[in-house]
Amino acid sequence: MGFAETLERPETRERTTDDAPEVFHYVKKNKIAESAVMGTMVQALCGEVFPVTKSPKPNSPVCPACKEIYESLPKGE
Repeated sequence: MGFAETLERPETRERTTDDAPEVFHYVKKNKIAESAVMGTMVQALCGEVFPVTKSPKPNSPVCPACKEIYESLPKGE
């Protein structure tokens, strides 16, 4: 199983600054439900740590750093 197979479309948290747009991050798939239910923190590919609070909608903005890292990962075997 390749690393990319353990990832899911990004999750998000609300930003604390008014000028920063809300973006969604790529996180390990198996951590999403636990975070949503238990409130535990997840770490995005870019290194940002946050609790899962929302699911992305189609065409939601994606963290540029997460997207770059995700696209550089080897695809599933």
